[in-house]
Amino acid sequence: MSAHEAPGTYDAVIVGGGHNGLVAAAYLARAGRSVLVLERLGRTGGAAVSTRPFPGVDARLSRYSYLVSLLPRKIVQDLGLDFRLRTRAISSYTPADRDGRPTGLLVGGGEDRTRAAFARFTGSDREWESWQRFYGTTGRAARRIFPTLTEPLPSRAGLRRRVADEDAWRMLFEEPIGAAIEDRFADDLIRGVVLTDALIGTFADAHDPALTQNRCFLYHVIGGGTGAWDVPVGGMGALTDALAGAARAAGARLATGHEAVRVATDGRTAEVTYRTRDGEGTVGARHVLVNASPQALAALTGQEPPEPAEGAQLKVNMLLKRLPRLRDPSVDPREAFAGTFHIAEGYRQLAAAHARAAAGEPPAEPPSEIYCHSLTDPSILGPDLAARGRHTLTLFGLHTPARLFARDHDAVRAELLKATLAQLDRHLAEPLADCLATDAEGRPCIEAKSPLDLERELGLPGGHIFHRALSWPYAEEGGGRWGVETPHANVLLCGAGAVRGGGVSGVPGHNAAMAVLEAGQRQGG
Repeated sequence: MSAHEAPGTYDAVIVGGGHNGLVAAAYLARAGRSVLVLERLGRTGGAAVSTRPFPGVDARLSRYSYLVSLLPRKIVQDLGLDFRLRTRAISSYTPADRDGRPTGLLVGGGEDRTRAAFARFTGSDREWESWQRFYGTTGRAARRIFPTLTEPLPSRAGLRRRVADEDAWRMLFEEPIGAAIEDRFADDLIRGVVLTDALIGTFADAHDPALTQNRCFLYHVIGGGTGAWDVPVGGMGALTDALAGAARAAGARLATGHEAVRVATDGRTAEVTYRTRDGEGTVGARHVLVNASPQALAALTGQEPPEPAEGAQLKVNMLLKRLPRLRDPSVDPREAFAGTFHIAEGYRQLAAAHARAAAGEPPAEPPSEIYCHSLTDPSILGPDLAARGRHTLTLFGLHTPARLFARDHDAVRAELLKATLAQLDRHLAEPLADCLATDAEGRPCIEAKSPLDLERELGLPGGHIFHRALSWPYAEEGGGRWGVETPHANVLLCGAGAVRGGGVSGVPGHNAAMAVLEAGQRQGG
């Protein structure tokens, strides 16, 4: 849509066409509201997209976001989305060297098989029983907390009553998660596997008194009421394509190549100024929903910016000629790479990596986790690639804060990538480099994205995948009824930085739409 096609006023103008903005657009348009989405890039989807990053190679990778847990089934059903998730048969595999021999812990394939794997790895049933009790506790909490994400914000006391388990509340909401992990588990590697859910995109220590790690952990174990992380069939772009289709079908207008640069509001009506390659334009709105970071919201409205955010991950996308063989002969690579493959994520290793990065140096043994999308969903590969046994590999590195890349970005990124892959190679029977496919120009099919790359490409503040530290899922002072409110009554924040934002959930988009519809009911419109 070009600038001159935009009518004068909409019920809602949504700034940013990421998945949350598209969720809001679809809900509002289905409710009969006139909706315009302004997207800076030439496509919608934000970080939840599928792309072909390697020239001449027909593999559609989830280039940024890649797994789904927090998307409520309610949103998929309400919007009639043609979108499916597929469960991974294996939860995780963690390789190790013990008593001079390669071994590992495979979690998944049924309870009996997992119990036996724990016994082989640790020499007893103690850690397995602790695992069952620990995740039984988080599972019960998840079933009570997750449904609240698409309801008005509960109070802290109200959510505590809903959880109705003081041990779970203390473990998740009051004490550093490291205390619970150390109390319940003895094995260093198992402690590390549990802790990783507290560190995804989050630069924190297990005992950080600010409990930033607890908030991250909470959102990683409550999704769907189970904490399962599933594979989007067709890649992450299948979700945002379905959302864009639902929004358009309901009457929303999606304008790509339109960058919002200013929002002026008196609290009742607003005017959004946007820029295209042809110049500037303005459009009126009763409500403005900002599907961008809190920093972007402040810039648009002329407010004081919030504290700077800092991302802390290294995202690596690869295409392989074949899955690499493992040094551990007891595990099939097709199972090991189907779940989350933990590398250098022992409890002490994670602490050492954090301490080194906090001191301004890249981790000596960078921790990371890997998974192969195409083992669960080969539809992302072209027929020729699938027939030739090609596979994708996604790596997510921890404890690599943006500050590490400031002095010499490309050199530090290359250094970290090399060190990260070296940690993986320690557990392979052949170098990963020998397994990489090549693109049409003969180059290895591998790309790495630092936090600063994500800031430049997607506008994520400091490359922070959640836009800022995750929030508790209850009302705090100034949080508003839905957790999307701003100082301006008709301007809402519907991106990952909203309360209960983060991850590919659609929750902030849903909640912002509900806030708009409630306001309309109060005003009789």
